Amino acid sequence: MLSASTELVGTVVSLEDVWGHDAGRTEGRLRAATSWDERFTIAADVLGRRLDARPPLDPEIAAAWWRMLTSRGRVRVDGLANEVGWSRKRLWSRFRSQIVLTPKRAAQLGRFDHAAHRLAAGEATARVAAASGYVDQSHLHCEVKAFTGVTPTALAAAPWLAIDDVAWPTSFADLPPSPSPSAFRQVPAK
Repeated sequence: MLSASTELVGTVVSLEDVWGHDAGRTEGRLRAATSWDERFTIAADVLGRRLDARPPLDPEIAAAWWRMLTSRGRVRVDGLANEVGWSRKRLWSRFRSQIVLTPKRAAQLGRFDHAAHRLAAGEATARVAAASGYVDQSHLHCEVKAFTGVTPTALAAAPWLAIDDVAWPTSFADLPPSPSPSAFRQVPAK
């Protein structure tokens, strides 16, 4: 069975529709805060608790996600399925239930993210398309338009697209290679 968040993909809903009563309590705490530092502390606390309360990802899903991240979305779903030892159908199903996206859509977003940041860094659209794994400049243009509603040129100039070497590393060369699914298995607490 798909989670409620899966059923909401592609829709706009209130936070209360997703978090229930926690949304109202959080909003109240944020409104009562007297500074931005206090608001950020509250937000970090609430999000941290929600992340800690979620069930862990399957090790195979974590390994597939890692490969998507480090390859910047330039990985085939069949290859991922083989790497984690699952069928394509099982990977698709488990990925969607745990990440709320299909593996293909997640890879597209990874590729798009990489391209968007290269565009914002001032690289030419044709060069970005080639370096990011798009068939051609037109393919990049269509995907940028589909994700953002704007052209690659407008995206590159968007003020919300910050270049941040911590959040958006320019190189994954320093990251370790993709771990095997067993590296993500959690050791039970004693």
